[in-house]
Parts: sequence; C-alpha cells; structure tokens
Amino acid sequence: MNTSVTFAELAKMFDHSLLQPVLTDSELEAGLEVALRYNVASVCIKPYAVRRAVRRLSGSPVAVGTVVGFPHGSHTPRVKVFEAEAAIADGAEELDMVVNIGKVLSRDWNYVADEIAAVVETAHRQGAKVKVIFENSLLQDEHKRELCRICGEVRADWVKTSTGYGSGGATLEDLRLMRECSPPWVQVKAAGGVRTLDMLLQVRAIGVTRVGATATAQILEEARERFGGG
Repeated sequence: MNTSVTFAELAKMFDHSLLQPVLTDSELEAGLEVALRYNVASVCIKPYAVRRAVRRLSGSPVAVGTVVGFPHGSHTPRVKVFEAEAAIADGAEELDMVVNIGKVLSRDWNYVADEIAAVVETAHRQGAKVKVIFENSLLQDEHKRELCRICGEVRADWVKTSTGYGSGGATLEDLRLMRECSPPWVQVKAAGGVRTLDMLLQVRAIGVTRVGATATAQILEEARERFGGG
C-alpha cells in the first residue's frame, strides 16, 4: 500500500455526500462548510440545493454535483435528461445517475445503453461529467461487466458502485472487477462503506479515484494525523 500519498491528494478523492433525505437546509449549509474546510473534490448535494451550493462554493475549487434518477433509477430516459439539464442549468458540474436496475436485470442492454448515452451526451455538451451508479448489491457480476463495457462505449466519466442507500455498498471485489472491466478513460467511484482511512487507502490502491462519503471529516482528520498537511 502506497504511504507516500499526501493529505491534499486524499482530500481530492472525496465527493462529500449531502443526500440524506432528512438533512435540513442548515445541515446542508454545515456540509458545504466541511467541503470547503477540507478542500474536497466535490459535494454531491440534493438537487433542490444545487443553487445554494454553487453560491456558497463560488470561487473555491470544490465542484458541485448532484443526482439523476436517484435512488432507484426507474425514471424514464426523458425525465433523466430533463433532470440533467435542470441540474446543469443550476450550476452542477458533475451528475451521479442511477441506471434502470430493472432493465439491467432484464438484460435489455440497448435500452440501458441508450439511456446512459442520452444523459452523458447531454452533460458533455455543456461541460459536465457523469458518474453511472450500478447498485451492485442487486446485480450479478455479468451485469456489472456489461455495464462497464457500455459505460466505456458511451464515454461515461465514472462507474460507481452504489447509491449508498441499497442493501450493500462498495466492496473491494466489486471495485477490482469494475476497474478491470472499464477502459482507461472511465474512472471508478466507490460509494457506501468507505468509512475509515485504511479502507480509503485500500480502494485507492485498486485504482479508485473518487469516493462518496458522509464520514469525510473523520477520515481526513485521521489522514492529517498520519500523513500531515492540510
């Protein structure tokens, strides 16, 4: 395991997650302050709060992200594209989109590919990036492999393990599979289950470039103690 990593490099792996349905506006504001304090890569905030996040993070290097088709992925493709357009219009730079899980399990790969491509193309036209959420706890390895292939073909920016609200989150086995099955231009994001610095370092060693986490402050305080900086 590489111990030469810096605090700043670890901080830039984090999408600080502000998606819990019970979060109040004041708690969202506090979460934005955490993102600023640690200079993370981005916040992933509830769609209605994107404008608030853009205002608060203006002038900082912290990007604003939000979700599309969240958390079940069952919206029609037209609605997902509308959500993407609305989020980008509000200032979102990154979109985490849930696949249609039922269509994946039905192996309706043309539908799945067309839907992901529609959101990716919408985002890329406007300079935004897309992370495609699989919800791995509901899938078999064959589904994950085919999703990785599709995401590479339609030029998605990341493949992502889970919403964080399913029955399971990121596992090392799934992350290895996703990294191995994705082309080099597709990055891997772990979500759900990265709650310690040691786990963060493990997923980083696999090739994960982003993690979605609510325990951002705790993990990065541990990183500061171990590696210094910040």
